[in-house]
Amino acid sequence: MSWEKSHLSRRTFLAGASSIGLGIAVPTVAFPKANKEMEIKKMDVKLVEVPQAIPEKVYTSEKHGISRKTHDEHLKLWQGYANKTNEIRKALAEMGTPDPAKANQIYSQMRALKVDYTFAYEGYINHQVYFNTLGGNGGPATGKIAELINEAYGSFENWLADFKSTGIAGRGWVYLAYDHAEKRVFNYIGDAQNSFPIWNHTVVLAMDVYEHAYFLDFGTARAKYIDAYVNCIDWDAVNALGEKVIVN
Repeated sequence: MSWEKSHLSRRTFLAGASSIGLGIAVPTVAFPKANKEMEIKKMDVKLVEVPQAIPEKVYTSEKHGISRKTHDEHLKLWQGYANKTNEIRKALAEMGTPDPAKANQIYSQMRALKVDYTFAYEGYINHQVYFNTLGGNGGPATGKIAELINEAYGSFENWLADFKSTGIAGRGWVYLAYDHAEKRVFNYIGDAQNSFPIWNHTVVLAMDVYEHAYFLDFGTARAKYIDAYVNCIDWDAVNALGEKVIVN
């Protein structure tokens, strides 16, 4: 298992008169007039795939108390993040070449789109990891991630206590992420979809602790939801996410 392994032409200036002494006539080259509309090239738009369903394995969480109804409602939110990501990407493309004079840190179209883009796209990615790594047998971690957890936290039990505590302390998310610089994992806290970014990391497990993830089933008892979630982790999927990253 391996973790972390228009053609630009030169402008030619030619004289239109014959060369003195040689008598060689050099033809005049007529360049087309610059078209400002042609000079503005809009950004290419790449859209994310809007999820149409949650992996069927996720619904096995019902035996631990996280209902199908909760997941079906949760899917609608995930779809919303995907749709808004695409909407903002299109809006940025429609701007064409931005005018820096119109940008402003208090309010401007550029600021509004760029800030909300991080919320929409991170929300899309967070839920992608969330649903991808649910629907397993839970229990102690297995494979390479188990080795990394033991190295960083001393034992699975220590990691789990930290993970649960982070989930209670967080306002939106808990992330188990691999640090490519230190070659270690860490439980990160997240309040909003886009808060507290840490660069050079790969998220391999994401637990949603917003109320919408558990309120229908557990009311305000977040700790009970976290216990249920832990029993549904798919450690094979967690390891598969890690395998996509080359770790030397």
